[in-house]
Amino acid sequence: MKHRVAHIILLLAVVCNLTAQTTVSGTVTDGREPLAGANVFIVGTIDGCLTDSLGRFSFTTFIAGEATLKATFIGYEDYLLTADASQLAHLTIKMSERATTISEVVVTASTFSFGKSDNFKTMDALDVVMAGNSCGDIVAALQTLPGTQMVGENGKLYVRGGESGECQTFVNGMHVLVPYSTNTENTAVRGRFSPFLFKGISFSLGGYGGEYGQALSSVLPMETTETATSDKYGVSASLVDWNVGGTKVFGNGSMSFNAALTSTGLYDRLFTQRQDFTRPYRKLSCEAQYKKDFSTSSVLKSYVGYDLTSVGQRIDGRNLSLKEHNIYANITHKAAIGQGYTLFTGIANSSVFCDIDDARLAGDHYHNFRNEVHLKAEIRKGFSDVLKLAAGIEDYVRNSSTKYDAQQYQLGYNILAAHTDAQWRMVPRVFLNMSARAERLHFSKLSSGITIKPAWLLMPRATLSYIPNKQLQFSLVAGRYSQTAEDDYLAQSRGALGQGVADHAVLSVQLQSAATLLRIEPYWKKYRRLPLLENGVYQPHGYGTSRGVDVFIENHSLVKNLTTTLSYSFNDSKRLYLDYTEMQTPDYASRHNLRLTAKYAIGKAIIGLAESYASGRHFHKGTTPHYNSVDVNLTYLLSPKVIVYSSLNNIFGRTNIFRYDANGSAVVPSRDRFLYIGIFVSLKNNKAYEISNF
Repeated sequence: MKHRVAHIILLLAVVCNLTAQTTVSGTVTDGREPLAGANVFIVGTIDGCLTDSLGRFSFTTFIAGEATLKATFIGYEDYLLTADASQLAHLTIKMSERATTISEVVVTASTFSFGKSDNFKTMDALDVVMAGNSCGDIVAALQTLPGTQMVGENGKLYVRGGESGECQTFVNGMHVLVPYSTNTENTAVRGRFSPFLFKGISFSLGGYGGEYGQALSSVLPMETTETATSDKYGVSASLVDWNVGGTKVFGNGSMSFNAALTSTGLYDRLFTQRQDFTRPYRKLSCEAQYKKDFSTSSVLKSYVGYDLTSVGQRIDGRNLSLKEHNIYANITHKAAIGQGYTLFTGIANSSVFCDIDDARLAGDHYHNFRNEVHLKAEIRKGFSDVLKLAAGIEDYVRNSSTKYDAQQYQLGYNILAAHTDAQWRMVPRVFLNMSARAERLHFSKLSSGITIKPAWLLMPRATLSYIPNKQLQFSLVAGRYSQTAEDDYLAQSRGALGQGVADHAVLSVQLQSAATLLRIEPYWKKYRRLPLLENGVYQPHGYGTSRGVDVFIENHSLVKNLTTTLSYSFNDSKRLYLDYTEMQTPDYASRHNLRLTAKYAIGKAIIGLAESYASGRHFHKGTTPHYNSVDVNLTYLLSPKVIVYSSLNNIFGRTNIFRYDANGSAVVPSRDRFLYIGIFVSLKNNKAYEISNF
């Protein structure tokens, strides 16, 4: 009996030892403060718990011997500790914040992106185009953003004190020589491209990387849509334009087309205007695209567009007659070539023919031809989560000729360029983008016959960003940028002119929440080597400065279904260039620009309202009054396949004075108001806004 009792006691002792519980406890911190809600557990078991508000945890486990403790928390690296279970008490666990990879970061300094460009989205492209003052034009829509100037007599983009020519457009990475339609003097032009053609639009106000050159102030890169997956056809019509277009899908490729006729003839008969047109403004546009996916990592895109524009106007006792042919085409290929490398190649051609009768005097004739071939190759590779490198080479080959009665010139030159770009995560939350661009300008043809020895121009650029979280971003941007002077100035300079140079410095602060986006950007630019007329010859002795601050606010929380934006720009710019005799504010620059927009969705309708204000501009004959325009639009979904869009610009009919001419006469718009009514009909799919586009 005694032996049985001893055996039972011994067995109970063994069982108790096998089932003994061990307490696992401790605190989880990030080295500064406790982490509440961290998950702490023994790997391979269900033993574990969440930390409390003080980062503390405590639970029991039946594991004896060696065990692996794991702690996880969103945004932090996993913590692992392997030790004897008896040693897993009173622990202090310090977790390291997970470093964001390069591919997860998009630096937004001085750039606004729409659609899916660069994986960053502030507003949808359709939302932008439906701004109250855009009339469906992407250029007018971009003028609702800060940093742009209101120059109503031509409607082009003027950015942060720079001329319109200082903003350059790229389609699929390839340069567009003339991105605007043409028109008579003191009449606003429109952008050549439909915004619905693109999946992503990035508008950089300055401080862009080494990939882009030949732009002193800003760049507008646009990326076309991917290969279509279904057929679609449609038509649209308004008082001023008529469109037909569509897409045909076959296999892993698609072909798209679009044809449009713009004519103000009907509108001119319905509504009076100040200008005397002998022939209404007409433009015939044709576009086609071919896209093919050879594989998931090999994509070919091609685009060709043609515009024929003509208009006649009676002005100053002469019958001006203008006709222009504008042809643009590009083809690009992007493919993975192994070992993590991606190769991009592209070629683009721009040709513009312009003829004007009675251009300046009755009986004269002006002819201008411009051509550019743009060649480009770039290779990219991500070496790790902290480093990405890119390098590229490109060449701009340009030819132009102008004949005005007995005066004429022929010009040929090319700009050879190379760039490198490095994106580096220095430490968690701190990112550095460093790039360098080198360009060489070489003249192959000059009317003066002077031979110019080519020289290389080196332009370093850098962006330093601190991104503490997904809501907040600080960036400091600095760099040097160049652009060849306009052909007319080059031809008249006797070989003296080359490339103008601008130095940029931008400080960017952005705060983004679920309902609000706030961005504040003070900037500074310094120009040199601008064309300056001296003794009848243009010399590279011009210079200038531009400084200011841009503020942008977008909000979705004031009222349900209401989106509001505020854009304010202060600009102080001065230049001595062209025929200026002293340092002065350029006549296209206004010191204050304010734009307010609101978009409200109600049922099947969307109502848009915009207010635009610009302070007066300075001319030799005086300073213009301030500019002000209130614009409204209405979009109504008549059916899933039919959309009606209407807009009215300057609803109060204010007569804005754009500028003063050499005689001191005020230059005003041809109409104080402009009414647009259009209907968009889909013939095959159920998205009316995809009809006459790609």
